[in-house]
Amino acid sequence: DGLLKHLRELPTGGGIAHAFNGSAEQARAFIDLGFALGFGGASTFEPAKRLRAQAAELPLSALVLETDAPDIPPQWLYATAAERAAGRPQGLNTPAELPRIGGVIAGLRGMAPDEFAATTSANACRVLPRLAALAGATP
Repeated sequence: DGLLKHLRELPTGGGIAHAFNGSAEQARAFIDLGFALGFGGASTFEPAKRLRAQAAELPLSALVLETDAPDIPPQWLYATAAERAAGRPQGLNTPAELPRIGGVIAGLRGMAPDEFAATTSANACRVLPRLAALAGATP
């Protein structure tokens, strides 16, 4: 809420709310300010019910995918404290996990992974115009 207050006072024109994990009200506020909401590895954890519901229900035009590499590994790379104590290293997230993360979120939305990937890529280019220029796309 503090961040949103400052963004309202000092408009940025948008961007990405990185590793979004806020409330539905906060999501709407970011979207109203021209931000996309970043979803990644945390969305793959089945117990993250609120986050997964938001990934499924928020407007598709507001979502982008992110790895947050090497942090916030998806569920399939995560090692519990007990597993780490037993010698299993914590898996590190990499950009190579993005298609699988996107597939999980696409499944939550009931859509094809390729369609989800194309839309979230276009969303990223829209809110990050320099990325669009690098990718040769138009926002």
